[in-house]
Amino acid sequence: MKSVLLLNGPNLGVLGRREPELYGNKTLRQIEAACQQLGMKYGIEIAARQSNHEGQLIDWLNSGLGHVQGVIINPGGLTHTSVSLRDALAMMDIPIIEVHLTDIANREPFRQVSLISDIATEVIKGMGAQGYELAVEKMAALIGRKTA
Repeated sequence: MKSVLLLNGPNLGVLGRREPELYGNKTLRQIEAACQQLGMKYGIEIAARQSNHEGQLIDWLNSGLGHVQGVIINPGGLTHTSVSLRDALAMMDIPIIEVHLTDIANREPFRQVSLISDIATEVIKGMGAQGYELAVEKMAALIGRKTA
């Protein structure tokens, strides 16, 4: 079975309670469960993880080198600030899909710049929780072509 890391950065563990008018009412656990269920349909194991700590996200990426076929990541606030997270993603020679619940291009000026987008295979933004499911579907197509 193919394996994909689904990583979520700082403050995403409180989805459903954090500004629901902006981020929606679904919890991260609900989003992860939907992604895992959809992944099974495509023969993909979705290894979902969330951390408020940049180093932990980087450790998971480094551990995935050579073991996972793709990464779906919502870096949260680290999107705009973390060169180290970008570098860890850039090392991976696999598809990377960056996901954002909101359209960061229409947010505050400091949120409009992503350090990840230029190295991502795909960027999905502004689709709420549904964006994660779209990311799983796109990843299935990408790794299907890559590993077939």
